[in-house]
This record gives sequence, structure tokens and C-alpha cells, in this order.
Amino acid sequence: MNIYDMQQMILRMKKEQDVCILAHSYVAREIAEIADFVGDSYGLSVQAAHAPQQTILMCGVRFMAETAKMLSPEKKVLLSSPIAGCPMAEQMDKQMILQVKEMYPDYTVMAYINTTAELKTIADVCVTSSSAVKIARAVENDKILFIPDCNLGAYVAKQVPEKTFKLLQGGCPVHAAVRPEAVKEAKARHPEALVLVHPECVPAVTEQADYVGSTTGIMDYARKSGAKEFIIGTEISIAEHLQYDCPDKMFYPLSKELLCPNMKSTTLVDVYRVLCGDYGEEICMDARTIAEARRCIDKMIALGG
Repeated sequence: MNIYDMQQMILRMKKEQDVCILAHSYVAREIAEIADFVGDSYGLSVQAAHAPQQTILMCGVRFMAETAKMLSPEKKVLLSSPIAGCPMAEQMDKQMILQVKEMYPDYTVMAYINTTAELKTIADVCVTSSSAVKIARAVENDKILFIPDCNLGAYVAKQVPEKTFKLLQGGCPVHAAVRPEAVKEAKARHPEALVLVHPECVPAVTEQADYVGSTTGIMDYARKSGAKEFIIGTEISIAEHLQYDCPDKMFYPLSKELLCPNMKSTTLVDVYRVLCGDYGEEICMDARTIAEARRCIDKMIALGG
């Protein structure tokens, strides 16, 4: 069976089974093409809540499926690849952060959405990469404990200098691996290109960028810009998606190291097998965890996130 034939079977099966397929922007193109919605982690969760279908198939990583379940507890949520985790989301546990909270009791705990449901249960407010600066300004407290990504936290702290931030050593190993020299090398190869990077990159990288923003922000900027060449400083698949969306423009990955093995673990065959009923994993969460974890997300929404 070729890719096209499998895509057609998936499209037919998801309609017959009343399944909504959500795909993160980092997954392969052939999966994005059969998804009902493609976007960032929070955008997918919102779409899960609004979708009329009662079954959600998440083509992404585990914390995304958890967030979708939190916002749509009455729906069946399936993770297409059971091994698709997120090193950043899993690098800090609840007990560790509870101990840190004891050391900084007067700090508001601000959790990046790229965290586990368990960690969200002890956070005061959740943020996305696109809403973090706005939420940091909006919270009443002037002391913020930002978890888990110190690079995103440093970027937010720079934009909100009137507040005090406590950062821990954590973050996305894929984005953090990009060297500042890689920007100089990419610009030397493509001197006319604008540099667009994700705030999960180290400060020495973001400081050289023409634009710093979320995955969705980077894609929107590139589509709307009058420029014709771009160096893309986030997961390598974004440059590929943009090249399909804007064939009249050129997109160059900032580094070959920007490759997420967890996102790439989901294949079109996985999606097909889930719909056949012999693969995937249903995300199950108890009502208490959902209620406690949702508080920080509801707070984000209340603050305009």
C-alpha cells in the first residue's frame, strides 16, 4: 500500500468512526495532510474541546494528549504513538517542584504547557510560548517561578524586566542543542534570509534572530512577510511545511540538530493501526487530577492566554 492509498483509507475510516485527528506541527507532512487540525500544543487542545466528534486521535506527544483530555474529559482521547513522550515535560516531577516551592513560598509557579498533568496540579498558572509574556505581565505577583524551560523563562524575563524570575535548569534538549555559531553559519550561507527562532533556544541564539516566537507565530510571520527567504530555528519539519505552503519562498532549517525523535515516532502507519483498533493508547485520568490540573489552564484563559 502506498502513502496516498493509506491516506485515503484513513480519511474514510475516521469519518466512519467519528474520529477527529489532531496533528502537531512537528509531525510528518503525510500525517498533517489527513488531520482535521494542525497546530501547536495548546491550539490542538482547544480544537479537541470544540470538535463535534467524541473520539480524539492525537498525533503528537503524551502531554498534548493529557491536556486534550483535561479540556475534554467526556471524550475518548487516543495517543497515536504510546512511546511519544517529551523530555522537557518529563524532566521535573511533582515532588521536586513542591520542594522548590517551599524554598520560594512567595513566588507564583508559572508552568509551561509542555509539562505533565501531574506537574500542572501544583502550578498557579499555565502559559504557552505565545502567551507567556502577556501572562507574566498580567499575574499580580511580581515574583515568578518559571518551569521547566529556563530558555523560554529567560526570554520572558527579558521582556518583563519589572518582575523577578526564578529559573530552573530545564528545557527542550532539541532547541537547546542549537549553537549560537549555527546562526552565523546559516546567515553566511543565506545572507538575504530572515532568522525566525523559537524562544526555547538559548538566549545567545534568540538574540541574533529577526523574529522570536511560538511555532504558530513563526509560521504566521513567514507566510505574511514580504521577505522571500527564511532561516527557521525550530523543529526541522516546520521548514518543510512552510515550503509546501509558500512555494514562492525559500526556507532553510537553522540546524540539522533540530529534529525531535519523539514527534517523529508517530507514523502514518500508526494512525492507520489506531483506527484499525490494534494500536495506540487511550489517555485515562481520574477526575481529581483533571480538576487540579485544569486550574492553572483556566487561570491562563482568564488572564487572556
